[in-house]
Amino acid sequence: MRLVFINICCWLMAFSALASQGSQDSFASANQAYNEGKYQDAITLYESILDEGMHSAELYFNLGNAYYKMNQVAPSIYFYEKALLLDPRDKEIQRNLSFAENMTIDSIEEIPEVGFSKLVNGITSVFSYDGWAIFSVATMILFVLLFLVYYFSISTTRKRILFLGSFVMLGLSILSLATAFREYDMTIKDNPAIVFAQESEVHSDPNLRSESVFNLHEGTKVQVLESYNDDWSKIRLKDGKTGWIPTEDIKLLNFF
Repeated sequence: MRLVFINICCWLMAFSALASQGSQDSFASANQAYNEGKYQDAITLYESILDEGMHSAELYFNLGNAYYKMNQVAPSIYFYEKALLLDPRDKEIQRNLSFAENMTIDSIEEIPEVGFSKLVNGITSVFSYDGWAIFSVATMILFVLLFLVYYFSISTTRKRILFLGSFVMLGLSILSLATAFREYDMTIKDNPAIVFAQESEVHSDPNLRSESVFNLHEGTKVQVLESYNDDWSKIRLKDGKTGWIPTEDIKLLNFF
């Protein structure tokens, strides 16, 4: 039985290696087609890799480039955004995304953050929720260590300093834990999508009989707030406007 198990494992590893090699060959062929100006062929090959369940910032970036070369606004923005989800600090992806966004029709100005809200968001954005959670654990460990040294210390001056330091670490630990929960909640609620319809009417309610409040065009990025019967999605724009759009007119970014 053990030999069979080992053989199965070896077969699975070999199959995985072959699949990986096949994806690499397809990726190389797609890059060659792109360099030769055969953008549709490149897209077909890149998307065949996606169909195999392979995902990477490089793959999405190249797909965005191929669609951009074909002047297809929505797919190019969509795949650049997907690449940024995996590699948010890549300057080349950011630059190409801005080029693609210049082809969109809708001009939506983001509401600027001011005052305390801007300060809080600036601080919390320093780390992801995982980073804040790690920082919380680290400061809690420091609190325990400082408190133990304080407890066994003899010098009065040293005890005061250690006592103050330990409770500063405790305060930082609690604050960073609260920040981690806030960042996690914001991440869960973050549900961006790209408009794929050439033009789509946004309604005040989730039905075609309701008032049309504004129109959106392909490539515009929206935030999905909720859905209704899988046919309608409530969206919010960067300028704060909200409305209901047919779900078939948008494509969510957070799903791979």
